[in-house]
Amino acid sequence: MHLSALSLHPLKSCAPLAVESLEVESRGPRHDRRWLVVDAEGRFVTARAVSELVLVRAEPLGEGLRLSAPGMVPLDVAVPPPDAPRAMVTVWKDTIDAPRADPAADAWLSAFLQREVRLVRMDEAARRTVDPAYSHDGDEVSFADGYPLLVISQAALDGLNARLSAAGRAPLTMAHFRPNLVVDGVDAHAEDGWRRVRIGGIDFDAVKPCTRCVFTTVDPALGRRREDGEPLEILKQYRRTPAGITFGMNLIARGTGTLRVGDAVEPLG
Repeated sequence: MHLSALSLHPLKSCAPLAVESLEVESRGPRHDRRWLVVDAEGRFVTARAVSELVLVRAEPLGEGLRLSAPGMVPLDVAVPPPDAPRAMVTVWKDTIDAPRADPAADAWLSAFLQREVRLVRMDEAARRTVDPAYSHDGDEVSFADGYPLLVISQAALDGLNARLSAAGRAPLTMAHFRPNLVVDGVDAHAEDGWRRVRIGGIDFDAVKPCTRCVFTTVDPALGRRREDGEPLEILKQYRRTPAGITFGMNLIARGTGTLRVGDAVEPLG
């Protein structure tokens, strides 16, 4: 059982970046979901509502960001300086005090998404805690939906694609589900039964299955929703729970360090 793939999402809802290693910090992988697009009122903007956001490629540039997208001239975005204006932004029910990026980034993203948006960054002063029902006191998270990391077994995706194929529907890639970690050499959905797991020498709590939404129907290559409603239509048949459709497991690290493709994965209970 080993890590077969790692992904980074510097800007929430942007195109995932395949990487060979991830530096795990308390809020999640370094650079992962540390930048966020918000609307004029400070509400978070994701591909659930603005599917074209998945076409934006955001790459770490030091602590800053390089943005690129179809038809756009790439833009380098610097880390907001200490005296940058700050904004109160919301992610679900959380409110975070975050510094705003240079107005040029706002203009670039607004032009591509064809709506007025702003870009903010999570710095050390921008604090967001994990749902206390599934965490320890002091656990923090980035601008991710709710938890620092997400793991999915490769066999889970393979099983889903087998069902899609049998129904005459096109397969999906792991990018539809946006995990940080993909594990191979394990049965499909083995992660459902994990409570603690050691990966590459770092221990993690497996705290909650990931409930899936309409975002999974957005084609990451095209930036629009699939017309057939997949994968939710197939997943309803075998992954529905009282909490909703689940696919993957949310993790909270109980240490820091570096994960690498090929690292061993050891369930601890």
